Amino acid sequence: MNVYIKNILRFCIIIMLQVLILNKITLRWWNEPNGFPIFIPYVYPLFVLLLPFETPVWALLFLGFITGLTVDSFMNTAGMHAFATVLIAYLRTNVLNALLPRNLSEYAGQNPSIKNMGWMPFLVYSLFLILLHHLMYFSIELWSVSNIGFLLLKVAASAVTSMLFIIVYLLLFTRQGSFRG
Repeated sequence: MNVYIKNILRFCIIIMLQVLILNKITLRWWNEPNGFPIFIPYVYPLFVLLLPFETPVWALLFLGFITGLTVDSFMNTAGMHAFATVLIAYLRTNVLNALLPRNLSEYAGQNPSIKNMGWMPFLVYSLFLILLHHLMYFSIELWSVSNIGFLLLKVAASAVTSMLFIIVYLLLFTRQGSFRG
């Protein structure tokens, strides 16, 4: 399948999953009135994380902006998702260069995935960028560091839950081949 068609389909699936399902549910890890914050898992940054290795930075920034702006338009959040997504799109190449043993140009025609990177490098890559995305988004959303514990709790809970949904998405929509450990 053509790489452009594949990524357009991936964009549509991930955005529909986020907007039609995940945005409609609010999660709380337990039902204590003053306890844990309510949060929504965000899996839409996965679109930027799964773009091909050789995607130039300008294209990553543009696609990150479009992805975030699309989610912003459905959630009425005035650019907060766009900012967080552009930030992780900007840092994506550096994170991949730090984690992978070879130069990114040697991975021509491939995407970051469990199959190409192995479980641990891919999970570290995606968890780091998801944590950064959530930290930026929730910092803007709360717009206060007066209760840093609440912010960090919300970021951690949302990131863990988002990673669980991302792993489920990858297991459902990734071809099962020989996975490296």
